[in-house]
Amino acid sequence: MPKITIDGKVREFKPGQVILQVANEAGQDIPQYCYHEGLSIVASCRICLAEVWMPNPRNGGKLEPYMGGKLLPTCQTQAADGMVVYTDSPKALANQKAVMEYLLINHPLDCPVCDQAGECTLQDYSYEYGRGASRFEETKVKQPKKDVGPDILLYSDRCIMCTRCVRFTREVAGTGELCVAGRGNKEEIDVFPGRALDNPIAGNVVDLCPVGALLDKDFLFAQRVWFLKRTPSIDGITASGDNIYIEHNEGKVYRVKPRTNMAINQWWITDEVRHGWKFIHSQDRLSGPRRKQFGVRVECEWGRGIQAAVEGLRAVAQAGKRLAVVVSPMLPSEEAYLLARAALALDPKAFLAVGPVPVQGQDQFFPPGKERGFRVSAEKCPNARGVRRTLEAVSRTTAHGGYVASFEQVISQVRSGEIGGVIVTGNYPSTWATPEFESALSGAFLVLLDTLPGRLTERADVLLPAVTWAEKAGSFENCTGVVQAFEAAIPALEGAAPEGQTALAIIAEAADGPRPGGWVNAPIYNAADVRAQIARALPELAPWIASVQTPAASVEREPDMAVVQL
Repeated sequence: MPKITIDGKVREFKPGQVILQVANEAGQDIPQYCYHEGLSIVASCRICLAEVWMPNPRNGGKLEPYMGGKLLPTCQTQAADGMVVYTDSPKALANQKAVMEYLLINHPLDCPVCDQAGECTLQDYSYEYGRGASRFEETKVKQPKKDVGPDILLYSDRCIMCTRCVRFTREVAGTGELCVAGRGNKEEIDVFPGRALDNPIAGNVVDLCPVGALLDKDFLFAQRVWFLKRTPSIDGITASGDNIYIEHNEGKVYRVKPRTNMAINQWWITDEVRHGWKFIHSQDRLSGPRRKQFGVRVECEWGRGIQAAVEGLRAVAQAGKRLAVVVSPMLPSEEAYLLARAALALDPKAFLAVGPVPVQGQDQFFPPGKERGFRVSAEKCPNARGVRRTLEAVSRTTAHGGYVASFEQVISQVRSGEIGGVIVTGNYPSTWATPEFESALSGAFLVLLDTLPGRLTERADVLLPAVTWAEKAGSFENCTGVVQAFEAAIPALEGAAPEGQTALAIIAEAADGPRPGGWVNAPIYNAADVRAQIARALPELAPWIASVQTPAASVEREPDMAVVQL
């Protein structure tokens, strides 16, 4: 492969790459503001300029200054075999200091109150490449703060005019809400009159902004970024399977950020995923099991709740009626497997069914019309395919031979009296049970596993609170068939438990023997262990389990300065 030398380090590269791409791939730092791999190259910020030398074939291959020795933008200059690049030469360093001084002329010194503090490249580069003191003594030009969209604020005086946001709205979103207005020191980013920055992926401009100019209203003054812990996860709201980071502190989620995966979501996430996690901390979250006693719902311990669920379902099976388990497509595949096993432990002829799969409109692609671009899935659940695949495999080990009932079929068979007991799982971010389903269950024994109150909450004979995807581990299969694993980001809500743990407790309670004590004796739910169990018990799923993609280990961010305990 051709080779290039950057600041004394030899790097291999692919033909067509620019110098900055070679350095970024190798983890070698070259300062950059306007460059982003997913956007067009404009070379406007000028901080990445470097000295470039090339072998001259007319002079026996001797190294000579390229393009007359002038500084060249590494983001726009193609790498060539034998090229030698200096970003740390006196000329290059002088340019970096000059660029930083220019950018800071009108920039406000409001780092203590800026949300970007701690992850701002202007801060970082000012420390690394800037001057130690400012020579500017004139009055700074002040720019207004603007409300540019339902979720985004623009602090214009912090903007360094890298134009990443403008290029994103034109080249990726295809909506073009942002523009550059004015000239010189009056130049600023703005929206067109009467046209707000409001498209399904608008929030990505906040991630693109290298300074604190574009800010998320939800995160404004909410938390200092150096307190946040970052856990790699998967979109638990839609079928896109977007790779995300859940950023949290002391058990509370503060924001969701995109995690780059070029095969799935590239560098972006939808605003739906970015802001749709708030039900995790809803004040209405269900906590603490409840059971019906003499027709009245009463609180109970988890052990008593599991016991009441097993006793009620077993009584239905012994009366000659069949059981069913409705597994929500919001749940990981590992929990679908355990819930199926729990139902079959009580009734070997139990029906296995997939819960309602919410769909809103049609899939959208960005840029519009480009089907290999970024997908916004119309299917609003993360694992409908994984749940169905798992239930079908389990069903093939029973008399059903691979049959998985639909949600509508379960309703019909409950109404006909064939099904007398149902385990229902929800975990949807909003109300999901239909009046039809509620009325159909009026004559059945209902065990409900859910996170939020709904139509079935008061109807349930036994209510066992569940947890959201951010509070547990598992794997989802997205709309393109990619299986991805994730880990818990925050502790489970007190009084609630993963559906997988509840299923294990039901299995233990249903085991033969006097008073088995399922909640106490059940093994601890571990998604990786369950995947290994599935691979052993269902060989047909072993290749599918082996294809599970796990996120790279998160890297702890270290502060630049030493912290001394006083």
